[in-house]
Amino acid sequence: MTASTDDERSLIEAAQADPARFLELYDRYVDRVYAYVSRRAGSRVAAEDITSAVFEQALTKLSTFEWRGVPFAAWIFRIAANALTDHWRREGRDAHDPPPDVPDEREYRDLEQRVSLFQLVDRLPDTQRQVIQMRFVDGCSIRDVAVALGRSEGAVKQLQLRALESLRKSMGHHG
Repeated sequence: MTASTDDERSLIEAAQADPARFLELYDRYVDRVYAYVSRRAGSRVAAEDITSAVFEQALTKLSTFEWRGVPFAAWIFRIAANALTDHWRREGRDAHDPPPDVPDEREYRDLEQRVSLFQLVDRLPDTQRQVIQMRFVDGCSIRDVAVALGRSEGAVKQLQLRALESLRKSMGHHG
């Protein structure tokens, strides 16, 4: 077993003994589960609700979790996949669409990269973070961002450039 596996196992055992310790598992996995769910849920509100339900169910069923050498992440993603299936059934989605599945290795790496990127964006200076969010999440134009922030278009372009350079540099350090 690796140190990471030992650490994960001790966190699970601690949470099984004292449900208040579940917070450590939650903190470790919430960003990954949310990233997985948000790509499949159809809306931010649904993704937040489903992610919340996943961790509520995980806490409720944690006493039944048996350590078999399979990562806790696989167990939590199975709960998330089932929650998404239930969500789409309630929504009356076309029955011909396959239910969401647990991410494969490539998709799991993509999720990890996305989580890292979200965390790096959160560490940007406030104005740079706002520019990145407005431009790439909200889809605003340079002009719209400039108006919203009370800056010139040139200043917004510079803020965006600095933020992207900072993210590129940070992502290089994080693999």
